[in-house]
Amino acid sequence: MSSQVAVEPKAEPSEARDAQLTELGTAFRRVFRSLNRLRGRDTHLGGRELSHAQFELLIELQERGDLPAGELAAAARLTPATVTQMLDHLAECGHVERVRSQTDRRVVLSRLTRQGRRRIEAKREVWQSRWEQALAGVEIDELRAATRVLERLGAMVEDAPSVEACEERAKGPATPPAAGRKPG
Repeated sequence: MSSQVAVEPKAEPSEARDAQLTELGTAFRRVFRSLNRLRGRDTHLGGRELSHAQFELLIELQERGDLPAGELAAAARLTPATVTQMLDHLAECGHVERVRSQTDRRVVLSRLTRQGRRRIEAKREVWQSRWEQALAGVEIDELRAATRVLERLGAMVEDAPSVEACEERAKGPATPPAAGRKPG
């Protein structure tokens, strides 16, 4: 009596790749939704608390130095009006100050204060600890690969087609008129 073990056929490389791409896409959407929920929780913050978007503005100022609101808006990919409101709140809380440019007195720059720097460092310490815990045991080669993948996905999202292009594609290809019939 021979015992036979059922052997599943190996998936074709393209099938395996398609399955892995689907899994990656699902994981990407989960992270994206988590970030959206993080931003959504910001709507319930108290008056002195900082939203994730405001924190991102502080980081831009820390990394790039004093900036006019327009440049800060472009860097954060927000409208100048939104950034101005955010800067008003950050200034009220003492995290930024607004000063006139020394080279062009018409330009108002936003500058990170000592208090703003302390706030960034405190929040970074908390997130760094969580980051390290989440990625504990992940090998450096895997981290490098993840970095390359995330950079490609970021570029893909930046170059995403417009809503109009997506709607046109959803309509499908234009069907040519039947033979012998006039269009219209």
